[in-house]
Amino acid sequence: MTLQIDIHHRLGAFSLDAAFETGGRLTALFGPSGSGKTSLVNLIGGLLRPDKGRIVADGRVLVDTTSGIFVPKHKRRIGYVFQDARLFPHMTVEQNLRYGRFFTPSSDRYSDMDGVVDLLGLGHLLERRPGLLSGGEKQRVAIGRALLASPHLILMDEPLASLDDHRKAEIMPYIERLRDETKIPIVYVSHSVAEVARLATEMVVLDEGKVTASGQTSQILQRLDLLPEEERGEGGSVLEMRVTGRSEAFGMSSLASRAGDIQVVGLDAELGSTVRVRIRARDVIVATERPRGLSALNILAGRIAGINSGDGPIADVLIDCNSEIITARITRQSAEILNLTPGLDVFAVVKSVTFDRANTTRGIIGTQSSLEGTTEMEKVG
Repeated sequence: MTLQIDIHHRLGAFSLDAAFETGGRLTALFGPSGSGKTSLVNLIGGLLRPDKGRIVADGRVLVDTTSGIFVPKHKRRIGYVFQDARLFPHMTVEQNLRYGRFFTPSSDRYSDMDGVVDLLGLGHLLERRPGLLSGGEKQRVAIGRALLASPHLILMDEPLASLDDHRKAEIMPYIERLRDETKIPIVYVSHSVAEVARLATEMVVLDEGKVTASGQTSQILQRLDLLPEEERGEGGSVLEMRVTGRSEAFGMSSLASRAGDIQVVGLDAELGSTVRVRIRARDVIVATERPRGLSALNILAGRIAGINSGDGPIADVLIDCNSEIITARITRQSAEILNLTPGLDVFAVVKSVTFDRANTTRGIIGTQSSLEGTTEMEKVG
């Protein structure tokens, strides 16, 4: 589904001007607090009426102020998952889930209760009430309720923001399954680079109410200057890699891509499967000669494609490794000492332990959808 946005809206002193188009399976709206992310999803969902503009989802005009079109929120067929789950406390999990079907005519329902319960691992929770659920379990129920409305689009407004790291790790695989095993596009609000790198196929960067960039996640995350200062250490490169081997003795897995081969720790993936790997720019060391006698196992040969630096102490070095770009964040002093210039042959060195579970996730999917009974293969990004 293609989502087209071109709107202007004013909220007090804040002005939102956003124009972009996306066809991603999961599109992240990314930016710092106050950049307009939640306002934008509220406009898409029909909770706000824009002052001016147009919103089109899969060819269906939801808003067109010039033509006087404004489809009410209950007719948009959009599921909404808020930061807090907003479950009905007096209902069981099963009753909360079934409530999601209430406003959808039976002729328009495509989602299946058993399929949603299986997808989100809710079978053992059906008789419980929300007060007996963890934060992650509540959010899974909220996602299930949205799915059972048989939506054409799902909006997720920072669904992990209120969870601790343990609960985030618990729910993240379920969001991946939702992305991979259904045909329902997702618009996902986040201010976390780690979340976006793991989940998003495309991303839209917002800053002070304006879109500063949009496109494939792997390309946007290389532009560290587009990220908030506090998140630039999490930016870098995202690669699709194939699992080619495993060492049970050392707990290591071997991965291959056009950029070269690497080894990672503790990856739970089958041989031959494809995973998405995030290489943070701050974890990359640049060498002008192939290193020897290092504990770091991953050495990728490449050529400098560009260097981004200003008057500050930091330089971002873009290394072309067989048409895959690896970004290294080093000091400007190091760049001058090594005499780094575009076109110079170099080596990108990365420690294996930097590839934790948060940085290695599924990247290619071949699954049977439990909601729609369709088999699909999709490359993420």
